[in-house]
Order: sequence, then structure tokens, then C-alpha cells
Amino acid sequence: MENYSPMYELYAPAKLTLSLAITGVRQSGLHELEAEMVTIDFQDTLRLREGHTEVTYQGEYPISPSPNDDLIVQALNTVGLSMEVEVHKKIPPGGGLGGGSANAAAILRWANYKDEKKAVQLGSDVPFNIRGGRASVSGVGESITYLPYEEKTFTLILPPFGCSTSDVYERWDEMGGPKSPNGNDLEPAALDLYPELQKWKEILEGHSKKEARLAGSGSTWFVEGSYPAEGLIVATTTRENF
Repeated sequence: MENYSPMYELYAPAKLTLSLAITGVRQSGLHELEAEMVTIDFQDTLRLREGHTEVTYQGEYPISPSPNDDLIVQALNTVGLSMEVEVHKKIPPGGGLGGGSANAAAILRWANYKDEKKAVQLGSDVPFNIRGGRASVSGVGESITYLPYEEKTFTLILPPFGCSTSDVYERWDEMGGPKSPNGNDLEPAALDLYPELQKWKEILEGHSKKEARLAGSGSTWFVEGSYPAEGLIVATTTRENF
């Protein structure tokens, strides 16, 4: 009789940063922040089966990171598991929606790993994504205060390119640490580094008649409310995972 290895299906909701203020820079070069984050029902799907660790990506963004750079591999190593993982990827890489962190957090959550202080070593968004919901996040992502759930809907536009988080932070430093009146201190640096972002901001604003805000370090723009149209994503906040 053949051995049957069960398949597990996990969901990895995107993170949307509603506000982001940079409050300092540590000697390590990491930036301290104060942010409000929510998870939304725009998500990747992971299918796991026991076996030699191998991760393949399908869907709208069939990326191929090296094992050393793959947060799913790092998360599996953290919990001491070996799994074959197939990812149906809807969250764009470099979109500012924490897709890689959401994938890693899904693995940690499934393995019942809840050490948020250590999870930050995988990425600053990973600790929040383990539990999800709505939270105030500070420090370098390790200090989390969970807030009451608020059902809200957002409309997102996903430009056909990503932004490098490290490059955006570096440009923010080079610009002298500008503050943004729009609720995201990284927005001026991202626009300076990626001027083509402005076009996509204007498309969303023209459709919604609202001022758009950059999600994290970009490249996604969002407004609150439901404004469905071709090329736009309408998503709703999700509750905490546990």
C-alpha cells in the first residue's frame, strides 16, 4: 500500500499599511516606525505536502527566488520542518503588501509558532502577519498592539513593477528624512526613486475622486472605499487569525 502524504492548504492575506511614520534609525541601520496595519482578503494560497523542502510559485507572479532568499524556506527552517510547497501567488512582489512576509507567517501560524520577537528576524512584517487583523506596530516591527477589528473596504491599484524596500528607505535617508502630509513618510522617497509611480496614483485618484496613499514602500496605491473597475482590486479587512 502506497504511503499517502496529506496536503495542507494555507491562506496568506496581504498586509495594508494605513499609516507609516518613521521615528528614528537604529545603529544597525534599521528604521523605527509607528504604523497602523490591517490584513485584507487579497491573498496568496499555499499548498503543503511532506517531503524534501522545495517551493514553487504559480499564478499571476511565478517568481523564482533562491532558497537562501525565500522566506518560506526560512520559515520552514525556523520551525524545523521539511515540506514541498506550491504557492499560488496573487500578491505582487515589491508591491508594499508584505506578500513574502505573509507567506512566511502562514507557515509559522500553521506550525503554531507565535514568538513574534523572534519572527521579526525573518522580516519586519512577519510578526504582525502571524496573527493579522488590525494593529499598531512600532519599533522595527516587533512591538505590536492589537486593535479592535474594523470592517473597511479598500480599492487598490497594482502598478506593473515593484519597488525595492531597502532602496526606498535609503533614498529617504538621502533626502534627509522627509515627513509626508499624506500619512506615509516613505511616499516622497518612493516617488523620487520611482517617478513612474505618479501615473498610477493619478489613475486611481481619477477613478475614485479621492487622494490615494502609497502602501508601505510601494508600489501599490490605495484609497478607502469600493470603486470597482478593470485593473483595480477591491478588498476588505480580515479579522485576527487567532
